Amino acid sequence: MSTITAKSSEKNLFGLYRRSRLRTAGRSRKVEQVETPTPETGMVGCETLIARVGERFGEEVAAFFRMHLPTDSTDVSLLENVEREAVDSLPQERRALAVLERANNSRRINKYFRAVNSRLELGGIFLGCAEVNGQRRDRFFRNHSAPVAHVAYFFDFLVHRICPKIPYIKPAYFALTGGRNRPVARSEALGRLISCGFEVVEYREIGGLMYFAVRKVRDSEDVPNPTYGPFCSLRRVGIGGEVFTVYKFRTMHPYSEFLQEYLYDKHNLQDGGKFLNDFRITPWGRWMRRLWLDELPMLLNLFKGELKLVGVRPLSRQYYGLYPDELKQLRNRHMPGLVPPFYVDLPKSFDDIVASEVKYLRAYEKAPFRTDIKYLVIALWNIFVKRARSA
Repeated sequence: MSTITAKSSEKNLFGLYRRSRLRTAGRSRKVEQVETPTPETGMVGCETLIARVGERFGEEVAAFFRMHLPTDSTDVSLLENVEREAVDSLPQERRALAVLERANNSRRINKYFRAVNSRLELGGIFLGCAEVNGQRRDRFFRNHSAPVAHVAYFFDFLVHRICPKIPYIKPAYFALTGGRNRPVARSEALGRLISCGFEVVEYREIGGLMYFAVRKVRDSEDVPNPTYGPFCSLRRVGIGGEVFTVYKFRTMHPYSEFLQEYLYDKHNLQDGGKFLNDFRITPWGRWMRRLWLDELPMLLNLFKGELKLVGVRPLSRQYYGLYPDELKQLRNRHMPGLVPPFYVDLPKSFDDIVASEVKYLRAYEKAPFRTDIKYLVIALWNIFVKRARSA
């Protein structure tokens, strides 16, 4: 285990920050750390720190911090930057931790979030910020004329959003940039936080950044195979209630799968059983979904015998959990399919979807072959002639 020792310290901006040269594993680097309230100062110390944050970042940011920080506690720390050494130097079991630098500048965002998680008590609050894609684009057009902004944003997109996803270019990208200033989507930032053991309390746009308040609900652990590249492997409930992997082209921002429960709690479902105001879907993802291109890799599941041609949709565990027990038991007896009964009945609400699937599965149990042929013909007619869509 690497040890961290403070070599020097000095007052910085507004007397708020302590600059420490930390030595880790034989190398040293400077880390900005905000002082924490002492037992003697208690609430006054925390309020003083928040007030000085307001002097630097504005009263709206200070109000957001004040709303979520436990100002009656001395177990609160504020850090200026996203260096993991600063987090690792903190005592464990903090009630709250706030970071002032954008999460985009962390070389390994998930490792940084997991380090923060390890320093918080269960139920502890983490406050931070990130520049999300829309805000990044707005910054280019705010700081440059339109022609220059279009060119600059194109190259920024190419370098910072395409290069990190190309296997042979990714190492060079991180070597040259240090992983700093990477763009993230709103859903990616929130999804990464949830995957690292937090639940979202609130997020708000302030001054061109997304500030977030999240609560630790479990210890963090590595997440295998998050959806990051053009292909994604999604865990879905199949026959017998067993979970299997479905292959698709990714139409959502990375880590979006971790937001399902949050979206249901905040936005509920719209007509057709989809999440209302689903900001996880990318612009090209909507286009791919309209043409069903995203589901082409599911043919591999068909060839592997994990799906049949006609059948109920394979569902995520979160969405599956919304179904009544009677339908769960009915579903568990049958293999899911590529073409769902949705395209036959075109249900408008979640209850309509449940009724549609119950009707199909009961008909299938009585006459499997005839039911699937009937549903396939009607579904194809609705899709290609009536232009039915699932979203």
